[in-house]
Amino acid sequence: MRDADMQRRHLSVDGIEINIHTMSEAVSSIVSAAQAGESFSVCTINLDHVEKLAREPDFRAAYRRARFVTADGFPIVALGRLAGVRLKRTTGADLVHPLCEEAGREDIPIFLLGSSRLTLHRTARRMAARYPGLRVVGTYSPGPRFDPYSAEADAAIELIRASGARLCFVALGAPRQEIFAARCLDELDGTGFLCIGAALDFIAGTQYRAPSLTQKTGLEWAWRVLSDPRRLGPRYVKCMATIPRLVIRSLPQIVNARTRKAA
Repeated sequence: MRDADMQRRHLSVDGIEINIHTMSEAVSSIVSAAQAGESFSVCTINLDHVEKLAREPDFRAAYRRARFVTADGFPIVALGRLAGVRLKRTTGADLVHPLCEEAGREDIPIFLLGSSRLTLHRTARRMAARYPGLRVVGTYSPGPRFDPYSAEADAAIELIRASGARLCFVALGAPRQEIFAARCLDELDGTGFLCIGAALDFIAGTQYRAPSLTQKTGLEWAWRVLSDPRRLGPRYVKCMATIPRLVIRSLPQIVNARTRKAA
């Protein structure tokens, strides 16, 4: 199978199409959309999201409205390989730095939403110092029980609107960040929303990401479980349980890929 053919095809994961294959493609697509003044959202699908998509209609609806979807997680990348689609793992945390670099270069103002005031303050300061020209035009840390359809969400939307941001990094955790981003598509014009999980905490140093070796070898999940087994252990048990169902639902794509390769 030719590499070009693998690159052109998209992977459907439980009804959600991954249409961004690499980090460089993600950065160029997001920056181009922001420069054009378009409204869009970006989601990064992983096994935890797949598990939630099966039981949370609002989350699935939010995913279906996303302009760009990347593969976050080695099981998703491996599934793509089986289905004849070459994907590179592209997480929300990995996207922040290259996007901020381009935002500084292209004068695209950004907004930081989520986590804590301390995290947002540290992140804004560190990113502005690291990337010349980067303009962080606003930050907002909602309460721990933030509801994407609440009055607090209304206030957040007004802050983003008043700031003039063209890109908003949303660090609320799934599914709230994706649902809030989808709602903003109806409320705001000319702003892109990137759902990035704990990325801002990693930058601020208020949380620590798994060592790079575990990321490269696909064992980041194991490091995270060992660091917080009570909270994350049950989550990853659910994630692992989704794999057989996911493979079964992907069999038509896998069979088609193998048939094309044999031909």
